[in-house]
Amino acid sequence: MHEVALAQGIVDIVTAQSKRDGFTRATVIHVEIGELSNVVPDALVFGFESASRDTAAQGARLNVIRCPGKAWCMDCSADIEISSRVALCPKCGGIKWVVTGGEQMRVTELEVD
Repeated sequence: MHEVALAQGIVDIVTAQSKRDGFTRATVIHVEIGELSNVVPDALVFGFESASRDTAAQGARLNVIRCPGKAWCMDCSADIEISSRVALCPKCGGIKWVVTGGEQMRVTELEVD
């Protein structure tokens, strides 16, 4: 379950920002997760609750923002949205496409006290 390591990474980001900016507690952490990132949001939230104990992130709510998978289809030259790496192009049914987005996981914003 790599989500536990990812949750620890989020806690590390909050801790570093807390030291840098002087806040004592994060209340909401906004996290973008791409549809193709292989991150299970519920597992990330579960891991975060454990990893954040006794830190500036303890008790913070993770606001998970799902981002669609995006690709460029080589068969029809279209920008498309995909939900998996084995999807067919929704425009032409082609299978030759290149992922252009939706693989990310990043903290985009912190709400703090």
